[in-house]
Amino acid sequence: MSGRPAVFFDRDGTLMADVDYCSDPRDVQVYPGVAEALAQLKRAGYAVFVITNQSGIGRGIMTEEQYQAVQSEFLRQAGESSIDATYFCVDAPGVPSSRRKPEPGMVLEAAREHGIDLSRSFFIGDKRVDIECGRRASTRTIQVMTGYGASQQCDADHTAADAVEAVRLVLGP
Repeated sequence: MSGRPAVFFDRDGTLMADVDYCSDPRDVQVYPGVAEALAQLKRAGYAVFVITNQSGIGRGIMTEEQYQAVQSEFLRQAGESSIDATYFCVDAPGVPSSRRKPEPGMVLEAAREHGIDLSRSFFIGDKRVDIECGRRASTRTIQVMTGYGASQQCDADHTAADAVEAVRLVLGP
């Protein structure tokens, strides 16, 4: 696949504080420096996507409307113009799904819809499922130590303290 490079981010625990099944916009706390880091990626020519499992919807813990309210607040704090699109999967664990991470369905969908060259792209996340999703989609991977990062040993291509440091790795010297 040819096209422009992208950075795919997990949301909860990577770009914002992880709140179990976050359903209230008042609980959204984007990590310091994330908005500027995302803007830097855009200025450098990268497409930026959020790829997030939201099984709380599929489990009946929250509604899609609650998810959308949280997502709106996330975008407000992170900078709406810095995110090209968000892909979310409502499937609960154990439900056959080609979209639920670690499956790469959402990444492949974004790549098709936006003309992304996956071989020049990155997936940044805090969990094993994020790193495995990036691998299955043939991107380079960066695990951040925020969220669950410090407690999950992953075999990522790189590790970073947080999303801001991960963006520095993507952009290079």
